[in-house]
Amino acid sequence: MDNLSYLSNAHSSYIDSLYQLYKENPESIDFGWQKFFEGFDFGKGSETTSAGETPQNLLKEINVMNMIYGYRQRGHLFTNTNPVRERRKYFPGKELETFGLNDNDLDTVFNAGIEVGLGPVKLREIQALLEQTYCQSIGAEFVYIRNPEKLNWFKKRMESERNTPNLTLDTKKQILKKLNEAVVFESFLGTKFLGQKRFSLEGAESLIPVLDFVIERGADLGIEEFVIGMAHRGRLNVLANIMHKTYKDIFAEFEGKGYDETKPYGGDVKYHLGFSTDVQTKAGKKVHLSLCPNPSHLETVDPIVEGISRSKIDFKYDGDNSRIAPILIHGDASIAGQGIVYEVLQMAKLDGYKTGGTIHLVINNQVGFTTNYKDARSSSYCTDLAKITLSPVFHVNGDDVEALIYAVNIALEYRQKYKNDVFIDMLCYRRYGHNEADEPKFTQPLLYKAIEQHPNPREIYNKKLLDSGTVDASLAKEMEKDFRSLLQERLNESKESKEYQPNVMFSGAWNGIRMSKPEDFDISPDTAVSKEELLAVATTITTLPSDKKIFRKIEKLFEDRRNMVKNNSLDWAMGELLAYGTLLSEGFRVRLSGQDVERGTFSHRHAVIKIEDSEEEFIPLQQLPNQDLQAKFDIYNSHLSEYGVLGFEYGYALANPHSLTIWEAQFGDFVNGAQIILDQYLVSAETKWQRSNGVVLLLPHGYEGQGPEHSSARMERFLESCADYNIQVVNCTTPANYFHLLRRQLKRDFRKPLVVFTPKSLLRNSLCVSPIEDFTEARFQEVIDDSIVKPNEVKRVVFCTGKVYYDLREKQKVDSRYDVAIVRLEQIYPLPIKQLEGIQNKYNKAKEFYWVQEEPENMGAWPFLCRKFRSIDVNLQVISRKESSSTATGYAKQHVSQQLYIIGKAFEDLAGKEMKKSVIKTTQKVVDVD
Repeated sequence: MDNLSYLSNAHSSYIDSLYQLYKENPESIDFGWQKFFEGFDFGKGSETTSAGETPQNLLKEINVMNMIYGYRQRGHLFTNTNPVRERRKYFPGKELETFGLNDNDLDTVFNAGIEVGLGPVKLREIQALLEQTYCQSIGAEFVYIRNPEKLNWFKKRMESERNTPNLTLDTKKQILKKLNEAVVFESFLGTKFLGQKRFSLEGAESLIPVLDFVIERGADLGIEEFVIGMAHRGRLNVLANIMHKTYKDIFAEFEGKGYDETKPYGGDVKYHLGFSTDVQTKAGKKVHLSLCPNPSHLETVDPIVEGISRSKIDFKYDGDNSRIAPILIHGDASIAGQGIVYEVLQMAKLDGYKTGGTIHLVINNQVGFTTNYKDARSSSYCTDLAKITLSPVFHVNGDDVEALIYAVNIALEYRQKYKNDVFIDMLCYRRYGHNEADEPKFTQPLLYKAIEQHPNPREIYNKKLLDSGTVDASLAKEMEKDFRSLLQERLNESKESKEYQPNVMFSGAWNGIRMSKPEDFDISPDTAVSKEELLAVATTITTLPSDKKIFRKIEKLFEDRRNMVKNNSLDWAMGELLAYGTLLSEGFRVRLSGQDVERGTFSHRHAVIKIEDSEEEFIPLQQLPNQDLQAKFDIYNSHLSEYGVLGFEYGYALANPHSLTIWEAQFGDFVNGAQIILDQYLVSAETKWQRSNGVVLLLPHGYEGQGPEHSSARMERFLESCADYNIQVVNCTTPANYFHLLRRQLKRDFRKPLVVFTPKSLLRNSLCVSPIEDFTEARFQEVIDDSIVKPNEVKRVVFCTGKVYYDLREKQKVDSRYDVAIVRLEQIYPLPIKQLEGIQNKYNKAKEFYWVQEEPENMGAWPFLCRKFRSIDVNLQVISRKESSSTATGYAKQHVSQQLYIIGKAFEDLAGKEMKKSVIKTTQKVVDVD
């Protein structure tokens, strides 16, 4: 009561102050308030008041205003939105006494009726409007929105119609038709495929007419495409009755068809599959629908959907986000419990990730697997995360399908007008357990006793139409009979047919992109550029505007880069920026996002320059010579998220294969925060769903004494997932090779995810440079041989990858050990077996072969390579840190000692004598930015 009293007092003080201003000068206040106060007659029959004192009748008006505000703010707590159990009680309630009123005031005329569009009317009429608007089947949460225009839009939009649907007869028949399809489809599957999991929609069948209306109404509002993400509950029903996947194909999947032992695809369970199609609305408008494939990790699909939508906004719709809309279908337990939902919501208004507003539909079963809602969250509602982005929420009774349609209509209008997210919380139930074989009474006996006796939404709606005389009594029965007969026909066809081809989302931008073959990885394609083109790009990206004041350190940096070109010695940052620049010049769009990518965590990139003493930005890569041909360069510092942002970029790349789409981790080990995206999409999507993807991951990696958290990007975790040529795992040692690697992503007619372990200390290592001819006369090298040694003098071959090469090279040089060849494995997967066999044949006098790595023996590339080298007749041994449960030591002295041991061991005398004591230079230490 204290909170409400505080609010009431606040409103009273505010209105009282307005009234005093009105008495002094009516024109000094808003026109609406002028009309409000004009209704009072303070002269005739009014109480005598002292100067400055508010009349008693105005105080009553203030109480009525407080009641109006109270309903808008708290009315959603007192709605009829739960179809199967009593709602929790909230205090104070909405009784008249709560607002300082009573039954004696019901027939009093109050000018406050102006606030709800009624004009001066009796209190009972104001109360009736508020009850009907805010306390029936729809509970609206919106008053926390801070934009007055949006607030007024909602108030007028809802109160003018009292949140009460007024649908046409055709719309009502369409609703009944879709409810019939939803209910009968589930019943048919349950009868014909007894015991098979389907994660039915039963209890929430209203979702089908709701989605049908979203498409129809959305098309009327200018939406040409919807990208949908949802988990398994009700997915088959959506595929069949919204996406129009044929019933025959769905039945074929239940029959176990589609397996082809000649193809390398493992497939997935039927309720994880995606689908895309074109549908035509009743108004004749064409709408494209995509339902994204999704694993059992529920909300994992959310950032994928947002990334796909943004990619299509950028490429297909020229930045117009009113023509495409994401739809995310959540569960009540997952939307409240999964952190990825929060990460995605925080993207909603960020320049690099916004999609013009997402339609969030929550199938609120009021239970998780077996967990009651009281144990599933601390918040009142599962949708309370919506308040983070000030998104409106409609809580709607799932049995009142017309109310759902009405709420969705408002949601669509709001999304199109204000480009904001909006939530529909559909209160319903789950008729069976987590799956159809589960017994829910074990954990929710009372709830499921109520559910057993509860009619389905089709029965409820049909009765409503019959009672109102809207439809004939036989209509629903005829619909059911005809639809069930159709399903039986399609089931018979699926049993007779031997053909079944799953829908693959290769269309539009993917035309001309094929699946890869093993021979594609024998040698890389030509990625060189002409010297003229390279120098033209180099000149542009090293030139600062002369009319802007730039930080002196930046000017020095750019001067150093210009000198690199003059001295024919380009570093890592130049190699990277030249790759972007040349691709942009050739018409390929480049997108780079991640934490601090504009400057780069290690202050190496400086792709975005801030003008001193201002927030103005200068982006050299947007100034390339041929502006007519240049594609757009997008670079965005992300919020502090790995899971959400990597998922978004994966989705972005999935929608368009002709963009170089890159996500960079601040440190490589932070990618473990996105492990679900790696496991469920990046490494397995092609096997499960035949979905290719060309996303690039940049993961800073290398042992430089920074401790366990900033040394290893966990190469071993990627390599243990490598099979079927699913991804590319690379650890480059030269700027030129990195240049060719990035260009290679778009120079082949197939796409594979690329995982790059990028350097830290090597960014400033004077040895880690490349001459211009390596950019203009070469291509990506999967293996780089030792160019210094003579093959017939080599007695030991040391294989390595990445940064440790430079420590080995320094030791080789200091000790003049040219009987040891250092061979760099730049691409670890797909493993270049033929090239490695060529190295073995070349050094046929060598007696020893070692793999040298900085990581502990149980980590890094060694566990993968010792298995792979079985196919090569080489007795490969390992030199590394000893196996460890932690990636690296946190003690600098111990790190140096371990590093010296590894390098020394690699050059130990062949006879096994004690290794020479010599001083070697270790790579530059990087400052920890934690």
